[in-house]
Amino acid sequence: MNFDLSEEQRLLRDNVERLLAKTYDFETRRKIAAGPEGFSRAAWARYADMGLLGLPFAEEDGGFGGGPVETMLVMECFGRALPLEPYFATAILSGALLRRAAAAELRATLVPLIGEGKLLLAFAHYEAQSRYLLHSIATTARREGDAYRIDGEKCLVLGGAEADKFLISARLSGATHSRDGIGLFLVDSSTPGLSRRSYRTQDGERAAALSFAALSVPASALICDDAAGAIDAAFDEALAALCAEAVGAMDEALKLTVDYLKTRVQFRVPLGSFQALQHRAADIYVALEQARSMTLFAVMGLSESDPHRRRTAALAAKARINESALFVGEQAVQLHGGIGMTMEYKLGHLFKRLTTIRRLFADTDHCLDQLAESESLLAAP
Repeated sequence: MNFDLSEEQRLLRDNVERLLAKTYDFETRRKIAAGPEGFSRAAWARYADMGLLGLPFAEEDGGFGGGPVETMLVMECFGRALPLEPYFATAILSGALLRRAAAAELRATLVPLIGEGKLLLAFAHYEAQSRYLLHSIATTARREGDAYRIDGEKCLVLGGAEADKFLISARLSGATHSRDGIGLFLVDSSTPGLSRRSYRTQDGERAAALSFAALSVPASALICDDAAGAIDAAFDEALAALCAEAVGAMDEALKLTVDYLKTRVQFRVPLGSFQALQHRAADIYVALEQARSMTLFAVMGLSESDPHRRRTAALAAKARINESALFVGEQAVQLHGGIGMTMEYKLGHLFKRLTTIRRLFADTDHCLDQLAESESLLAAP
């Protein structure tokens, strides 16, 4: 199988790397994180100018027609630079839902706004009882004439602190854990009855918790009345994108560690001259390459028409990423010593982001439990 990138894909990767290297160094990131919004509107505009915000969307919807490989390349670059803008929440996760659940007319309206950087979108889905169960939804939506009344609460809404609109999952019918009866609503963040509490996550990004107290939305706000399939597919894409981001962060952690071992002098010689430390750096490289290979496995799996094969590939990759992220992060910090844990040094922030990715959407135990209940990986792509 040919894993070589096309000329266009290499150009995309190189352009994103140059943009982030020029405008998003670590000190700039620290200043942005301390700002009132926690992300940079100027950086968001630059992503729009480069076409990154419209990359995952089809050209007929107003996007740039990028696929899973292009998304992987962008997310790897983002993993190295740790930008704080809600690219994942808006373009990747919410974008996947729009592509799969929204009608063509709605996509034609929203996608250009997203691509131009004029619309921040967030998916409000997880609830306190959900854990990692995608179909566990207690929030209800009840039809009342020409409107729907939505009651419930959502937690960990990625990108929710700054979102202009929310895609909200709510139960139209069925039991809390039922796959059937899940609706998807598009709701403006300023709608009366929607309460938002923003907070900072451990990796420096921001999320929100939402509560709906008799939130009334027009019937037209319901964009899909059987959204389980779209949600499943969107989360598979999100898992692959997170794996790619983690690979970028681990790659940057390895680079920082090797540079440190080459320059830090102890006992009048560089630390990198000690064979035991060379072995540990080599182990980090092995873990990184294992993660990279499994990320490619997940990305290839996204082209599968069989949902089971697609999910199996995504979960297998996420399980490997979770373990590699922990190993690479811990080893890199230990090889740096105390400086690796300081807020003034990039490595600690990389480790925080890797720790967050390990817990997002599926931790290792959940991945392994789901894989154990499914068919063998030999049946996966």
